Amino acid sequence: MKADHLKQGEDAEAACCRYLKSQGLKLINKNFSCRYGEIDIIMLEKKVLVFVEVRFRKNNNFGGGLASITASKQQKLRKTAELYLQQNKQYENARFDVVSMSKNNQTKTDKQQYTFDWINNAF
Repeated sequence: MKADHLKQGEDAEAACCRYLKSQGLKLINKNFSCRYGEIDIIMLEKKVLVFVEVRFRKNNNFGGGLASITASKQQKLRKTAELYLQQNKQYENARFDVVSMSKNNQTKTDKQQYTFDWINNAF
């Protein structure tokens, strides 16, 4: 049985994926990992490959999702993305987006379960 925080992370990533699809992006890959690290979601927006880092926070007491991506984490994401691009040469343009998510306490409906703060070209 999975730990609650892992299940919550998977649920948040799935909700993020649905949200980005509703914004017109196409899912290419999820949880791409290699020796350098992992990229949560890889999507396509028109001809641009979008590497998405999902950050779920129960609250922002210790900073929002973007603040939690250190220089070290950015470097790991860049190396992982470089490897992905070497393996998938059909993509010429790419960017890194961050989606910071939190629980939406205003409503109980599934569609509004999370609030999304989508930062294009975050780093």
